[in-house]
Amino acid sequence: MQGNAIDLSFVQATKDAEIKNVFDFNIDAFSDSPDFKWTLDDIRREVKDGWQLYSVNLGEEIIAAAFCKFDNSELHCKNTSIKMQHQGSGFSHRIMDYFEEQASFLKAAKIIHYCAIDNFRQYSLNESHGYVKSSKKLGRKGHTTEWVKTI
Repeated sequence: MQGNAIDLSFVQATKDAEIKNVFDFNIDAFSDSPDFKWTLDDIRREVKDGWQLYSVNLGEEIIAAAFCKFDNSELHCKNTSIKMQHQGSGFSHRIMDYFEEQASFLKAAKIIHYCAIDNFRQYSLNESHGYVKSSKKLGRKGHTTEWVKTI
């Protein structure tokens, strides 16, 4: 195991070159997001639609991507899977902690986390962080679930 959860940093990608870097670095490691295809154009569209894109870095290595959007006192968030070689190291918990820290900073009343309907590891993680699954099905063909945590 390389490092620990404290070594993670979240770096916002705002310039097109930074967005492309997140896409390029992650293309072979993971190609899914809960509610859109992992293409450069779709990532750019998400950012244009108001989502803030963050690379989740372990040192210099990007191990995941995270998205946040603050709207109407709710923090909406989603993330890609952790690169395979770093799974099981607690980094997914750290991403959830980051979302909760952002919600606190923004004084959000709720956090809404999106995940793929078949991502049962994320289901368990969401439940362990106090999220409750809503009945909404979103995204491509209802493939995305919504999890809500009231702050």
